[in-house]
Amino acid sequence: MVSINIGMPQDVPWQGRVVRTAVYKTPVSGPVMVRRLNIDGDGQGDLGGHGGEQRAVLVYQLGSYEHWSAVLGRDDLRPGHFGENFTVSGLGDDEVCIGDRFRVGAVVLEVTQPRVTCYRVGLRLGEPRMAALLVADHRPGFYCRVIEEGEVRPGEVITKIATGPEQVSVAEIDALLYLPGHSPELLARALKIPALSPGWQQSLRALAEQDGQQQPGSSGNPGLTAAAGAPPAWAGFRRLAVRTLERAGADIVVLTLVDRDGGPLPGWRPGQYVTVRLTPEDGPAVIRSYSLSNLPGSPEFRVAVKRLAGGAAGEYLHTRVGVGDAVDVAAPRGAFTLDDGADPVVLLSAGIGVTPLLSMLHLLADHRSTREVWWIHGSRDGAEHAFAEEIRALIGRLPHAHSRTFYSRPGPADRLGLDYDLAGRISVDTLRGLGVPLEGDIYGCGPTGFMNDLVTGLENLGIGTGRLHTETFGAAAAVNPGLAGVVVPAGVHPPAETGSGPAVSFARSSLTVAWSAHYGSLLEFAEACDVPTRWSCRTGVCHTCETGLLAGEVGYDPEPLEPPAAGNLLPCCAYPSGDVVLDM
Repeated sequence: MVSINIGMPQDVPWQGRVVRTAVYKTPVSGPVMVRRLNIDGDGQGDLGGHGGEQRAVLVYQLGSYEHWSAVLGRDDLRPGHFGENFTVSGLGDDEVCIGDRFRVGAVVLEVTQPRVTCYRVGLRLGEPRMAALLVADHRPGFYCRVIEEGEVRPGEVITKIATGPEQVSVAEIDALLYLPGHSPELLARALKIPALSPGWQQSLRALAEQDGQQQPGSSGNPGLTAAAGAPPAWAGFRRLAVRTLERAGADIVVLTLVDRDGGPLPGWRPGQYVTVRLTPEDGPAVIRSYSLSNLPGSPEFRVAVKRLAGGAAGEYLHTRVGVGDAVDVAAPRGAFTLDDGADPVVLLSAGIGVTPLLSMLHLLADHRSTREVWWIHGSRDGAEHAFAEEIRALIGRLPHAHSRTFYSRPGPADRLGLDYDLAGRISVDTLRGLGVPLEGDIYGCGPTGFMNDLVTGLENLGIGTGRLHTETFGAAAAVNPGLAGVVVPAGVHPPAETGSGPAVSFARSSLTVAWSAHYGSLLEFAEACDVPTRWSCRTGVCHTCETGLLAGEVGYDPEPLEPPAAGNLLPCCAYPSGDVVLDM
């Protein structure tokens, strides 16, 4: 044991913002008490990626310090610089295996996973590329859980007392997830290791499932992002014709879109959406995304568009588009899709959020599914209750279906027991009172307030992401780990530094801005526009930022360690090669 390093979370300035981090560790003389969840005097600023039972102690090697001193040309690196708790001599990442156990002092540790890639090591070292370099050079370091608590001192000998099964090294399992060309045999062995942390087991299981499905043309890394999968059926936008246009409720127009030459349209998965580009003669292009609401495999796409006050796209489609007109449409996309299985399925929606779940209901009814299906929908009243008769007919084709409709403000003509079942709003408490099987697969879509309450309530019941699937209209929720005092902007706007480069359109945020080379990446450009962003490593490793490239092409600097799925991009290290449309 060369050094024991601890540090509590602190606020650190970074790129004009403040980061809450405990990556700044400093050596202590000891002894220190090592407990099941932490070391006395130590803490973590982001418990989503660090700390807890599976990541109680972070270990890094003196040999890796020597490596980075040479590679980076640094002579100032000291124990704790890489955020580790234990700086050790030996125990290289290519030698230590997941499941190995070691005794040091009175403490017994078990190796659980490699270090999680994130930007904060780069922040500490003043080297933004560090997250990618740790993976590329096979020197991530590793986490341990504490099997036996006790005291430990610098200078004590570390003794290996048990060998992990399958003998998959830290470096091998790190490369298995983060680098291309993984070995199916090594992946199968890794999944047999009980000590591997649950998060890594889930990621590697997703990789194995992709291998097992052997979908032609599938790409990307499902272990890192749900955006991986089969590439979109076509690149960019395709001109489709409006075959029918009907009204559904007071303020919803329903369009079916077909190939203008009568050709087939590709299939899609229930829950996916298409992006539509409208080009009015008297104004800039308008880009919006709409869920497909009909049976997957149908010869047409069906979308429902709600007319909102000040909504340019809804106003245009309601008043200026007719049967036979053509619109530009991007291929179906989206990871909010119905999974196969035999468990109960709960379809929860409010308002226009019914549309992706209606496509799921169509598929279940078409297959005469024997699953227990719960359809729960909320509407203001009967005038705003779209697709009511269609839904009743589909429910009637399912042998084990249950349906409950809520009206928050029933109208005088609305009939309790016929048009709706309950007055009021959907809540987790009402779901529990109805006996809805919350242990099943739950799919939810609706307005922001409804979704926030639903997700919070279900998470408080212990329902995790493996069972709870959600879709949000508009920009996805931001993922900005460690940023202190982050406030999600109420709207988006052009950045202070505008440019004269290619047009960058953020489809979900309804913003198009000329690119400026002042920004190092499309991620930085999005942040300057107050577009909600999702990231962790910021160097093309973790794929947290991976999103759809709806149109156009991008270049990379630096190149990501593993490319995104076909039809996607990694904004954290991408720049536009021409006009682009991003699914952000």
